[in-house]
This record gives sequence, C-alpha cells and structure tokens, in this order.
Amino acid sequence: MEDFIRIEGVAKSYGPLQLYGSLTLSIRRGECFTLLGPSGCGKTVLLRLIAGFELPDAGRISIGGAVVSDPAAGVNLAPDMRNLGMVFQDYAVWPHMTVFENVGYPLKLAKTEPKELTERVMEAIAVVGMRGLEKRLPSELSGGQQQRVALARALVPKPSLLLLDEPLTNLDANLREEMRFEIKELQRKFNATVLYVTHDQEVALAISDRLAVMDGKGRIRQTGTPWEIFERSADPFVFNFMGIANFLSVKREGEEYFVGSGKQPIPWENPTGETKEWAAAFRPSDVRITHDGEGLKGVVRRASFLGAMMDYLVDVGGTSLRTSIETHEAIAGGMMFKEGEECVVNFHDLHWFEAEKLREITAKETEGRA
Repeated sequence: MEDFIRIEGVAKSYGPLQLYGSLTLSIRRGECFTLLGPSGCGKTVLLRLIAGFELPDAGRISIGGAVVSDPAAGVNLAPDMRNLGMVFQDYAVWPHMTVFENVGYPLKLAKTEPKELTERVMEAIAVVGMRGLEKRLPSELSGGQQQRVALARALVPKPSLLLLDEPLTNLDANLREEMRFEIKELQRKFNATVLYVTHDQEVALAISDRLAVMDGKGRIRQTGTPWEIFERSADPFVFNFMGIANFLSVKREGEEYFVGSGKQPIPWENPTGETKEWAAAFRPSDVRITHDGEGLKGVVRRASFLGAMMDYLVDVGGTSLRTSIETHEAIAGGMMFKEGEECVVNFHDLHWFEAEKLREITAKETEGRA
C-alpha cells in the first residue's frame, strides 16, 4: 500500500520548548491511523502542521505525493488547498446556523451550485444519521448530535484526508463507544485516509488500522497494528502506556534467576541475553493465582470486590503485582482470597525488558511530576 502522508525530518519549537527535533512518519492511503500519546506530547500540533494551520521549522510534509510544507524550499500550501477535512475536540459548529447550514458551509465557500449543494448536504446528513434534523440549531442538539454535524461538515467536500483531533473527549462513555465505531464505518464508506489524535488507548485500539505511540517529548516510540502495539510493545513506556501494567523485577545470579529481593527462582523459561537485571511485564489478566500447586509463592495484600470482577494486589518477593479475574470464575474455580492469605502465582504471558530501560522511564515520569 502506498504512502499517502509523508512527514520527513519535521522540527517544531515554541521559543525554548522543542516539540520535535526530527520527526519522521508515513501514513498509508486509505488507512485509519492514530497518533496516541499523553497530553502535551505534540499530537495536536502535528495535526495542525499537516492541515497547514502551522508551519514546521524544518523538514517536509507531503500529502498524496505533493509537497505541502517545506520551509527550506519556501513551500506552504494553504489549508483550503490541501483537500482535507478536520473535526475538532469542541465540535466548532456555528451556533447561529442550522444543521443544514453548518454542513453546507464548506460547499458555500467553494461556490457550489445550489442544487448540487443541497444534494450533497442531505447525503452527508443522512450518512451520519441526522436525517430530519437539518433545520435544528446546535442548541437543540445533544453533544453526540453536534459531533455528527461536525463530521458531516468535514465529509461533505469529499476530502481525501480526514483529520480528527480528540473528537470524542467531550462525550459521555456510552456515546464515545458508539461514535468510535461510527467513525470507523464512515471511513470505510468514504474510503478516506483518516488521521486520528487521542490519548485514549481504547479508542485507538478500536478504530486503528495502525497507530503510533508518542512519549511526552514528542518522540515516536513504536508504530504498528493495534495487536503489535498491545501484545508486542517495543519498550516499557509503550507497554505501560497501553493499559494497566505490572513489572516484576528479576535478577540473575550465576545461572539462576530470582524474583524481586527474595530467593525464589523463576519457574518459567529464562530471559535471553547477558543482562543481569530484568523486568517481567504483564497485564492483570495475564496473572493466575491459586491456593496451591507449582509457581511463585505470594501473599494477597488487598482483595477488592468490584462487582463483575475481583481485583487482587499480591506481594511476590517484595514486589507488588495486580491481577483481576471475573467474580463468577473466581467462585467457580476456588480462586476467592482474603487479605493476608498465601497464594501461588503463574502467568499466561510475559514480556521481558531490561530493568535499566524501565528505570529510565520511571525516573522521567517522577521528574515530570516534580
């Protein structure tokens, strides 16, 4: 599949604050690609650079094979010449215009013939499920309906590229879930390339063909499919950012590997490499605790009933790990525990990282909170 957007060596600073030093990224034609990262990492700025609302300090941005930004060559194509649609976090619908007028505004600016304008506006309104509401004002609509208006307005010019900047943040949980599937369906219907910006891991995993995880310094840590990012995280930062993460310290002494500060040898396949300190990474759902059998010996420090789930905090060799299990499964399988009770810990899946990489990330997070 050919690249539709190419970002090559892009740099951007605001005074002493450098967002990117030399950022490079490719997005394929027709895919739904997500930029995922913590607040303040520069996701929205990158979207605005692609849209043409801001100019990079250096580097080149191409859309559909045409260079749209290149400061060294004096190229900076205006936003309305880039054939793209954009939806903002706050919807940005005109409060004094009806649904029809809001959606038709881009076509009105383009001086589209009235009959064609009406046909295309009504088609876009129908596609986003707003048929019959075209005469209403935004104040008469719910948040989800206003978001649909913004989507219809972005889609009505039939852009080759759709940029979505945290469009679901202001919606409640049920609407967010509903709209993320609708966005994916609209992308399929219009066969547009979609670039979506969010800090919400669930949304990113649900709608993306591929995604890029950015850290707090605007660096791309990993690019891949949702499965690759979640199941084959490139480093501890990505693994930790993609959901609740456990890290169990493991030390090598001679030819043996011990857990935490204790002397329990690990009962599974050893990590490969000469490194002496490791971090075994896993999700709460990867942990299985039982009353007996082979495995690591631990003590339940906290047992929380959360309705459908039981949540446990377990101490193993001075390291705490969290596990969750469906309540009915815990009852049926004899896996109900009380605080202070001993248990045996095993794992469905483990990811090995060098402990030094985990310490670097932990130190940066502590520094950021100081």
